[in-house]
Amino acid sequence: MLADGQGRSLAEFRLGPANLRLISDEDLGRLLHEIHDRTGRVDAIGAGVAGLRNDRDRARFLRIARRVWPRTPFAVSHDLESAIMTAGPLPDEVKARVLLLSGTGSCAWGKRRDGRAVRFGGRGHILGDQGSACDIALAALRQIVYQHDVIGKFPRLGEAVLRAAQLNEPDDLIPWTLEATKDELARLAVTVFQEERRGDSIAREVVRSAVEKLADMALHCAAHLLPRRGKVQFVLAGGVLLQQRAFAAAVRRRIHAHWQYAEIARLRGDSVKGAVEMARALRANVEHRTLNIEHSNGKVGVSKFEVESSMLDVRRSPVSMESLAQSPTELRNPKSMKLDTLSLPAAVELMLREDAMVPRAILREKNDLIWLLRKVIAAFKNGGRLFYVGAGTSGRLGILDASECPPTFRTAPEQVQGIIAGGRRAIWSAVEGAEDEYDGGAVAARHRGVRKGDVVLGIAASGRTPFVWGALHEAKRQGAVTALLSFNPKLEVARALRPDKMILINTGPEILTGSTRLKAGTATKLVLNMLTTLAMVHTGKVMSNLMVDLHPSNAKLRDRAVRLVCELKGCDRVAARAALEAADWDVKRACLRFR
Repeated sequence: MLADGQGRSLAEFRLGPANLRLISDEDLGRLLHEIHDRTGRVDAIGAGVAGLRNDRDRARFLRIARRVWPRTPFAVSHDLESAIMTAGPLPDEVKARVLLLSGTGSCAWGKRRDGRAVRFGGRGHILGDQGSACDIALAALRQIVYQHDVIGKFPRLGEAVLRAAQLNEPDDLIPWTLEATKDELARLAVTVFQEERRGDSIAREVVRSAVEKLADMALHCAAHLLPRRGKVQFVLAGGVLLQQRAFAAAVRRRIHAHWQYAEIARLRGDSVKGAVEMARALRANVEHRTLNIEHSNGKVGVSKFEVESSMLDVRRSPVSMESLAQSPTELRNPKSMKLDTLSLPAAVELMLREDAMVPRAILREKNDLIWLLRKVIAAFKNGGRLFYVGAGTSGRLGILDASECPPTFRTAPEQVQGIIAGGRRAIWSAVEGAEDEYDGGAVAARHRGVRKGDVVLGIAASGRTPFVWGALHEAKRQGAVTALLSFNPKLEVARALRPDKMILINTGPEILTGSTRLKAGTATKLVLNMLTTLAMVHTGKVMSNLMVDLHPSNAKLRDRAVRLVCELKGCDRVAARAALEAADWDVKRACLRFR
C-alpha cells in the first residue's frame, strides 16, 4: 500500500507470496525492486514480514531492503505486529488484545496495554500451526489412511481428497505428500470443510479438534498476559477463520465458554494498513518500542519494532568496529606482500614458518590457560559441562573438539558441547549475518541450559563477535564460569562487560589478510586440544598416556582396546578380548577382571 501522511490509501497492489522462510534472497530482492518501481520515492517504509521470527530474519530482510532503499527510514516487524496494529487502538475497557490467526499456518499473538507481548505457535506445519489449514489437511490424511487400514475400505473423505488432489488411488498419496507444497496441502482443508458440512464423521472430528486447538492457543496466550478476570479482545484473522463462518463461530463459542470477559471481533482490513501505521510513526519520529516477549515455555525473549540503522551489525557488542581495525588478525603481514607471485615451494615454506610461531605465542599465555584448565577440571569433577561458543571457523572447531570427546574419552555427549552462530547449517555452510546476533548468542546459551557449575569459552579471533558476547553475558548471568579466547592482544573491554578471564594470544597478521582460519584457527585447535585432553587426564580418563576410557565403536578402536588391555595387564590378545567382551568393551572394567 502507498499512503499519504494521514494513512489514506493512494495505491494498493499484490505481488505474490513472500514468506521470509520460503523465499530466496534473489526472489525477495526482485519483489522489493518491483515495489520500488511502483511507488517511486517515499518518505518512510513499514513492513510486516511473514516468517520473520528473530534478529537474524530481521537483519536478512533489511540487508536486502537496503539495496533497494539505501537511505529511506525503514521500520520492520513480523506480520502479526502489523496485523494487530490494523485493528486500531484498544477500547478503554479492554486490557489486552489477542490476534488469533488461522490460514495456511496459524498462531496467536497477544499484547497488553503496557506493551508486553506473547506469541504462541507459528512454527510451521511440522512443529506447530495447530488448527491451520495445513494442520486440518494433515490430520484428515492421517485419519483417512488409518481408517482404510482398520475397516479395509477407503472412506468417503478419502475419495473426496483423491478427487481434489487429482490422484487415482490411496497409494498415490504417499509420493504426493512428499512432493506437495505447503499451499497445495493447505488447499485440501477446503475439501475437509465441505465434507464436514455433508456430515462426514472423519471430517467432523478433524474440524472439532482444530476448533479446540485454535481456541486453546488463544486462551493460553491471553492467560499469559492477564488473569482470567481481565477483559480481552480476541481478533480473528486468516483465511480459515474469515472464510469458514461455522468454524469461526465454534471457535468463538469455545473462547466465550472459557474466558468470562471476552470480546471477539474479526480483523477488518488488510494487515498492510498496520505496516503503513509503522511507517507513519517512523516518519513522525516516534520513539519505537522494544517489547519483552514471554514465550509459551515461560522464557523471555526479545522482539523489536525498530528502525533499522547502519550500525545494526555492531549492536550490543562491547567491542567497536574501530578497535577491530587495530587487531593483528586484520593487519597485513609484511612477509606475504608478494603472496600472489611467490612460487609454490616458497609459499609452502612461508606458511609453515608462520605456523611454527603459533605454539610460542600460545605458551606466552600459559598462566591464563592453566587458570581455565583448573576451572574445567573442577567443573567436570562436580558434574559441570564445558561449552564452546563461536562463529564460522571458531564455532566449527569448537563443535569438532566437542564431538571427539565421546569416542575418545567415553564422555556423555552433553559434557562438552559446541554452539555455533547460525546453528546446524552453519557447520558446513556460511549463514550470513548470524555472527552479528548478540541476542542469538544469549538465547542459545539460555536454551542449551547453561547454568552455574558450567564453563563457557567464547572463541572469537578478533574478539568482537556479538553472538559470542551475547552467549558469554547470558552465561555469566546464569552463574557459569566464562572466558574468551581471542587473537587480538589489543582488545579492550569495559570491566563490567568482561568475562571472568580473557585469553588474548598474539599470533600476528595472517598470511592471507584477515583469514583467521589460518594461524588463528591453528592456535584455536591447539588450545582446545590441550583443554579437553588435560581436563580428561585429570579426571581419571587416562592411565599413563593411554586413553583407557575410549569408546570402541569400530574395528580400529576395538583393536586398540585389545592392545590397551594387553599393555596394562600383560596378557595375550585372546584373554584381553574375552575380558573386554565380558565388560561390554569398557577397558577399565575389563582390566578389573584380571587379578
